[in-house]
Amino acid sequence: MQRIATAGLPMGRWKEGLMFEGIAPMPWMKSAAVWYPGTEEVQPDEMRITFMGTAPIIRPGQMNTSIQVELGNGETFVFDFGEGAISNYLAAGRPLNQINDIFLTHLHVDHWGSLPYLYCFGAWGGRWHEPLRVYGPSGETDEDGISHLIHHMKEMLRWHRSDFDLSPIGRGWDIEVTEVDFRDHGGTVLERNGVNVKHWEQSHGKDGASAYRLDWNGLSVAFTGDGRPNSLSETYASGVDVLITEIQPELVALSSAVQGALPMLGRFTIDTHHNPGYAAGYLYNKCQPRLAMGTHMPWDAYSNAEIIAEVRHHWSGPFQFGAPDMIVVNVTKESIWVREGVLPEYPSLAPPKFDVSAGHLAIPAPSNTRESIQNQAIRDAEIDPTEYYPPDYYPDLLTEWPTDKPLAIPADRVSERMKK
Repeated sequence: MQRIATAGLPMGRWKEGLMFEGIAPMPWMKSAAVWYPGTEEVQPDEMRITFMGTAPIIRPGQMNTSIQVELGNGETFVFDFGEGAISNYLAAGRPLNQINDIFLTHLHVDHWGSLPYLYCFGAWGGRWHEPLRVYGPSGETDEDGISHLIHHMKEMLRWHRSDFDLSPIGRGWDIEVTEVDFRDHGGTVLERNGVNVKHWEQSHGKDGASAYRLDWNGLSVAFTGDGRPNSLSETYASGVDVLITEIQPELVALSSAVQGALPMLGRFTIDTHHNPGYAAGYLYNKCQPRLAMGTHMPWDAYSNAEIIAEVRHHWSGPFQFGAPDMIVVNVTKESIWVREGVLPEYPSLAPPKFDVSAGHLAIPAPSNTRESIQNQAIRDAEIDPTEYYPPDYYPDLLTEWPTDKPLAIPADRVSERMKK
């Protein structure tokens, strides 16, 4: 955590001097330095925020933007779901069929590009009994809203869906879309189990971009998504525990040289779509969060120090980067602590989780058979398996699903790792 000579006393939440009050690790942490997936339960009165993707331009080490928020009541929410971020969810041990309630700030592909993968493989991987729930803004026309995008995403995936219907899918192809009017500033998007999520409009080049605030159990986090600094964020993100904005450094010439883009294009993109470092610090100072964070930024040595300098022009409170990927923030009413998450390079993926409280695991029947969607001639052209299996090994092949009826597997036959 950054230390400064005079911290000030905004809202009385941290003390003057060298250390911010309330910035401290929690006693139940396995390590104050790093977070290891699967080693710590979220406590009943705790919020855990994990930056699963942090980059405006995807690259090794930085996937596109996605933030996971876990609550002590067992609920988990996702804000944006950018390209490549799904790999970090999987490496962190999040089962595909348990990733749900995804809030998209806007429809640029770097904020939703992992959605097709989750939709397809989450359905195949056990999301059989509930829809995928996605929330997002409307647009100036019906074609510009999230409902239109989701409809055509499903159409784009028609071949995939038909082929995967050879396996149990159930309700896995259902998507429950909540499209909110992007002009409904402060409107409620979701209210459930003590959780309230509100939204407001962002200025991001085109109509139809939103910011979000989640409140639960006296804790709160706001994520502005992408966009120019505006007074609406001052109003609706004021006083949150953690305020997350995007940050773009005022280093257009250098960034252009590194990224290969025209300086003029970089300047224009920032000034019409994005949040400069000075503006981020200004907004933090207006909103007075317990912790301010910046993300959706290239994690580069040449620019990080400049970003801090720009933020510090207006903001002297606690500040941390929400980058690179796998920055983990634990929040309680008493403390906030930021660590790096450590992921295995080649993880064993988490198995799906199932509700077996009824005494069994219900497996739906597939909708298709190979005969219904594949020409017999190509199956006849398959090489006889006895030609390639060794003489002393021949598995029991499962070339057709054994029944066209639902299956019920007794709970005692389901692995403990697969039970909720």
